[in-house]
Amino acid sequence: MKLDLGCGGKKREGFLGVDPYPMEGVDVVLKIGTDPWPWADDSVEEIYCNHFLEHLNALQRVHFMNEAFRVMREGAAAVIITPHWASNRAYGDFTHQWPPVAELFYSYLRLAWRMTSAPHTDVQWNPVGYSCDFETTWGYTFSPDLGSPDSHLVKFALNNYREAVNDLRATLVKPKKLRI
Repeated sequence: MKLDLGCGGKKREGFLGVDPYPMEGVDVVLKIGTDPWPWADDSVEEIYCNHFLEHLNALQRVHFMNEAFRVMREGAAAVIITPHWASNRAYGDFTHQWPPVAELFYSYLRLAWRMTSAPHTDVQWNPVGYSCDFETTWGYTFSPDLGSPDSHLVKFALNNYREAVNDLRATLVKPKKLRI
């Protein structure tokens, strides 16, 4: 099973469309940030979420990540695309919630990082905390004005140019358990 979470009317082909609002292309109407997800543990092979996560508040994002981790199979990947926090795209829509999604957000999704840097955000210490343990990577969608940026320009643009980055694109993988 593949889930397109927050699909709106633009569900990806081959995916089950899930959204809080009933509209064309939505197969399952679900309050994704608050309701328990109806799928069994380890039943989802892929998740795609394009410009939806930023509509959830901070605690709803925790719920989203914990539920995604629960339903994903080992080795499954989730692609999450949000407006970059330094882009006007993050602030123009009044339905976007605070805080904007930033790169550091994805560090919290890794248990080892939480235990050394922010243990108070883990479910072990906080009943509404994270229970997920994703391997995370992220990258950027740059403004077409930059052309095809090389690695030096990328770092410079990220640090110095307003509107250099349009989107933040993260990939979250549920690691495979070691078997002995």
